[in-house]
Amino acid sequence: MPDGVWSDLQVATFLYRIGRWAFRRRRLVGGLWLGALVLALAAAAMAPAGEEEDLSMPGTESQKAFDLLDERFPESNSQGAEARLVFRAPDGQRVTARENRAAVQDTLGSLDGDDQVASTTDPYESGAVSEDGTIAYSTITYTESAVDLTESTKSALEDAANQARGAGLTVEVGGSALDSEEEPGGTTELIGVAVAAVVLVLALGSLVAAGLSLLTALLGVAIAFGLVSALAVPLGLTSTVAILALMLGLAVGIDYALFITSRFRDECAQGSEPEEAAGRAVGTAGSAVVFAGATVFIALVGLGVVGIPELTKMGMGGAGAVALAVLVALTLVPALFGLFGYGASPARAKPRAWGRILPRAHRKAAGAPRRDARNHATGHGEPAGDRQPIAARPAKRMGTRWARFVLRRPVAVLMIAGLGLGAVAVPALSLELGLPGDESKSVETTQRRAYDLLSEGFGPGFNGPLTVVVDASKSADTRAATHQVVTTLRGVDGIASVGDPALSRTKDTAILTAVPETAPNSGETKDLVHAIRGAVSGVEADTGAAILVTGTTAMNIDISEAMSDALIPYLTVVIGLAVLLLLVVFRSVLVPVKAALGFLLSVGAAFGVLVAVFQWGWAADLLGIEQTGPVMSLMPILIIGIVFGLAMDYEVFLLTRMREAHVHGASPGEAIVSGFRHSGRVVAAAAIIMISVFAGFVGMSSPTIQTMGVGLAAAVLFDAFVVRMAIVPAVLALLGHRAWWLPRILDRVLPNVDIEGEALTRHVPAAATVPDAAAAPLPAGRPRG
Repeated sequence: MPDGVWSDLQVATFLYRIGRWAFRRRRLVGGLWLGALVLALAAAAMAPAGEEEDLSMPGTESQKAFDLLDERFPESNSQGAEARLVFRAPDGQRVTARENRAAVQDTLGSLDGDDQVASTTDPYESGAVSEDGTIAYSTITYTESAVDLTESTKSALEDAANQARGAGLTVEVGGSALDSEEEPGGTTELIGVAVAAVVLVLALGSLVAAGLSLLTALLGVAIAFGLVSALAVPLGLTSTVAILALMLGLAVGIDYALFITSRFRDECAQGSEPEEAAGRAVGTAGSAVVFAGATVFIALVGLGVVGIPELTKMGMGGAGAVALAVLVALTLVPALFGLFGYGASPARAKPRAWGRILPRAHRKAAGAPRRDARNHATGHGEPAGDRQPIAARPAKRMGTRWARFVLRRPVAVLMIAGLGLGAVAVPALSLELGLPGDESKSVETTQRRAYDLLSEGFGPGFNGPLTVVVDASKSADTRAATHQVVTTLRGVDGIASVGDPALSRTKDTAILTAVPETAPNSGETKDLVHAIRGAVSGVEADTGAAILVTGTTAMNIDISEAMSDALIPYLTVVIGLAVLLLLVVFRSVLVPVKAALGFLLSVGAAFGVLVAVFQWGWAADLLGIEQTGPVMSLMPILIIGIVFGLAMDYEVFLLTRMREAHVHGASPGEAIVSGFRHSGRVVAAAAIIMISVFAGFVGMSSPTIQTMGVGLAAAVLFDAFVVRMAIVPAVLALLGHRAWWLPRILDRVLPNVDIEGEALTRHVPAAATVPDAAAAPLPAGRPRG
């Protein structure tokens, strides 16, 4: 036996053994997973809450400046939260009027007794009053971070604001003190899960079978969410990481359970006893689940090469959730087949729950000995069991009719689908990247209203000041170098004001603040940052000082540019990986190329939707998005990584049946029809489930999660229903036999990866499927579950 085939057999039989072992040891497996759930939730409950960290990008100028400030100005490196009380006088009045001034000072005085308040600033002494005298602000600093502020401290801040409102002032609160972790579990997420449950019932034809798939997915997600919460502090994980793990774990968990459950039902319908059906389901569909999960895992872990710590954490959190979903599908799903199905001994088994899970045609077939489906095929990979009434179900008829329609009109289908996706992708040419701040929050929040008041009173650039750091450690005169920097900055167009410099204790470093005339996320501010860096280069040459531009705005600009620069290389790596993986799986040159081009189309269309919704505002009101602006800079690479794995899911589950039929002698057209008859319904159901789960997160208030939900839902919609269901069969129909061509040299070199479990069928004897086989001695070579 060739080494490649032997390795395939080992993989197939290993998963087959897992499936049978989990079925027999169902109570043990269920108990282990239940124990893991309890431990994960207990660890999460006892762990301290994590903090929301600012994005960082090692190696950029802005990050170097932040690191220098930590070293030279340690006293300013406070970890405490900050709040900003913004006051506006009633119409026709000034905030400097005696009664309004008294109300502001009384409000600030009410905060003095709080132990967690480090300091408050008087707007009248610090000059924090707008030129027209209508708006003023005070900065409150705290001794603790936002997550460690007590409820009484937060209530005191809100009470102070209400006190000033009672005096007739308009008061809003900004800053990090009111920041809180985004909590899942809103109405839209529940609607998404409910839609997934309905689709499962329709796809599997049973409440119990659907409930098992949903139950296993929820258990895996709960464990993943608990682990992320427990590790939040030691690993610095944010709430976004937890929500991404929840989103991905739920989507792929339901899908993977659906794939294995559907295959189990088919095996039972062909006459297998439940334990044997569980083993074969895990050995066949489980192989595809392992491959699909591995592609998602690799793509997410690969996000670490970009170099942004937050993106790396998001990738690792999502990858962990996907890995858990795979393990749950391979072990807990077959265990529940046993718990809700038959007794331990098939010979004495009496159906309990599976009578409610299997449709009537399945129940009738389950009592008959199983035919060796592949050894008694119809000649082109279609099991003889497909001639039974089960094959006539409406869903299978619909898949067959659609496949035959595409075979009759492949050029028209390809043109319509390709041009349609191309049209949707056109807005992606205008893609602008940025990072959201308070300006992207709902106008219903006090943080957004405080942002707007400050912009009105002090200019749009006030909310995004730039910090200029002068490192004069190698300069002869720190003050002279700093003065030259100030003079240079005041001559740069687009700067509204330049503050007085502050020197470090060692007198070798100075910092000063430059306020732009434009808003933080505007293109003009981005150009201004580059203009400043260009202007101060002459000062560096003259004085020997190192001059760095930083601040939140500059950091966001640097990160966005780094993301734009990394987008094409990362996409190239992902596409290359996809081609290699599919080349090994399908042993074809053209199938991987077609899959990669289809992936590009679906991703491009998804980016087009993001630009249309979040930049141009199309359907923004419908989705609850109140502020348009640049697309979050992390989203394109994150969506590419996730969608790559999900696209390969559908490619594998749909084309494995086609390849199986082709290998058994079917014509290209018959192979396409066979693939849609066996897998089209399941792939469509899985895609609808994933879309509903992703779309359910659009209702959250976090702009990051909203963008992720819209982008992923759109990408899955285009990839599953346009690329895989229309473009793929059309291209295969046009290619004919050439679609499965593989050069002889590659045929000898590439391992024979048997995703569909063909080797398992050849080496598991047919005698294993008769009712009393479990009690009979196992023949040589028969894997012992």
